Amino acid sequence: MPDFVLRSRRVVTPEGERPAAVHVRAGVIAAVSDFDDVPAGAPIVEGCDAALLPGLVDTHVHVNEPGRTDWEGFATATRAAAAGGVTTLLDMPLNSIPPTTTAAHLDVKRAAAEGQCWVDVGFWGGAVPDNASDLKALHDAGVFGFKAFLVDSGVDEFECLDTAALAAVAGKMAVLGATLIVHAELPEPIAAASAALGQADPRRYATYLASRPPAAEEEAVAKLIELVRAHGIRVHVLHLSAAGALERLRAARAEGLSITAETCPHYLTLAAEDVADGATAHKCAPPVREAANRERLWDGLRSGAIDFVVSDHSPCPSDLKRPDDGDFLLAWGGISSLQLGLRVVWTEARRRGDTLSDIARWMAEGPARFAGLECKGSIEAGKDADLVLFDPDVELTVRTEELEHRHKVSPYLGKSLVGRVAATWVGGARVQRNGHVAGDPVGRLLERT
Repeated sequence: MPDFVLRSRRVVTPEGERPAAVHVRAGVIAAVSDFDDVPAGAPIVEGCDAALLPGLVDTHVHVNEPGRTDWEGFATATRAAAAGGVTTLLDMPLNSIPPTTTAAHLDVKRAAAEGQCWVDVGFWGGAVPDNASDLKALHDAGVFGFKAFLVDSGVDEFECLDTAALAAVAGKMAVLGATLIVHAELPEPIAAASAALGQADPRRYATYLASRPPAAEEEAVAKLIELVRAHGIRVHVLHLSAAGALERLRAARAEGLSITAETCPHYLTLAAEDVADGATAHKCAPPVREAANRERLWDGLRSGAIDFVVSDHSPCPSDLKRPDDGDFLLAWGGISSLQLGLRVVWTEARRRGDTLSDIARWMAEGPARFAGLECKGSIEAGKDADLVLFDPDVELTVRTEELEHRHKVSPYLGKSLVGRVAATWVGGARVQRNGHVAGDPVGRLLERT
């Protein structure tokens, strides 16, 4: 007998969308049966005509706790995740103090997260110039891989890797069999572009966009492909915004190289031409580029050159966005979209003729497979009962009061988005209903298996 059965006329399974009944027992999907195949006496949760999706998996989230908990924290970030249908997230190693660059620092991070998480949480380790001797211990402690920057990270305690340090880290990855995830921008094209700006108005988005040229990404991706070819390691390109890198990625895949890439909701939905002067809520790095570039990213996502979509949720206190002077060059670069990503991407995807099965593949199955989370990402027997009831047709305006992340700054405020997350279950426990996160935090702290 299941603990309960959740059924809907629109269950999104790996085989497609169909009427089905999802049997949940002890936090796991025990069976996916025909809609009317429900044991007598089993409690039933009726999804009616709302769609039932697998819980989203977001492998790119900056929680910032401990040390910068005034920016964000595990309680607020995971509440935002639950409200947005994200049931599993992986926390990035920087912006917290200490950064997750040693096993001892990972212990500090886990202690800060304990008992505060409404969704399941895992951790990336960091690869910085001075922690080569710490990577094995971090790997043994269960981090999901290692993040590195090729350009200034924006925080002093997480330095970027130069060419020699990158090669040394690649050698370590080869020995450990670990994944290296990379902020792929090179500093030289950025320095040259910034020097050429002269006295350009820092309030204009065009000024900031010119300071982070596509060449910075394109050349970084080329460098990473050579790294994979030389060391035989697995490399992942974070938050791809420059569509000009797609051909290199396609060619590398055709060669059999192990390199993957992600993009983010803001790169798929926003456009540089629409960003007003001083609207620094739109600033992120790499930057949101032109509409024509956005269309090429959609093509890359559909063709598989881009593997999946995650948030790069990177919040900060409101004043660091410099709302008073609107200076794009000095404002913190990061967009908070953990809670809104599903609605943002679905709004654009539906308009383009894509389906909820595509959404599940891009935002649940893809990132779960990438992270090795075999128990996540799809509605199948044996998987965790991480489930999202989603009304795909309702249209609502984003309001400040609905946002669960700590600082209510977002480029999506006031925008009309399609879709509503009606309920979220994590391991069979309902943690959100009709936009209200309730109950006790039930999220587990995950380790790489």
